[in-house]
Amino acid sequence: MTTVAIFVDVQNVYYTTRSAFKRNFNYNRFWAQVTDGREVIKAVAYATDRGDPKQREFQNILRAIGFDVRLKPFIQRSDGSAKGDWDVGITIDALEYGSEADVVVLVSGDGDFDLLANKLRVGKGKQVEVYGVTKLTASSLINAASEFYPIEGGLLL
Repeated sequence: MTTVAIFVDVQNVYYTTRSAFKRNFNYNRFWAQVTDGREVIKAVAYATDRGDPKQREFQNILRAIGFDVRLKPFIQRSDGSAKGDWDVGITIDALEYGSEADVVVLVSGDGDFDLLANKLRVGKGKQVEVYGVTKLTASSLINAASEFYPIEGGLLL
């Protein structure tokens, strides 16, 4: 059976689906699609934590689906900007756990991940599937992937 490791940039998928469609990502449908006929080696959803009850409920839903949820505190800077991205954490985990899987799935449109996708695909011989909102996904990431799957239609709530 084909093995898969799944890494979801929760903040990126939330903001891109809201911006493009004013809708949310359908994590249940995504899980069913990406795990069909595959053994899950690792599945991680990376998010920021503001500590509100609705967000905790969402995190528990992700856990119930099958994700390990990793949280980083949301930091509001004095200039009004915010910090809380998981790029380094996702990269480290994808390189570590992706080595154990046949397929690595990355859910993000962030062009910073093009180097990671290329390293996994070319350097480690992995099938790299990227899911993202087409118009908000970096072309460099789409090009670095083995396959790109647009988040649209059935992958939206």
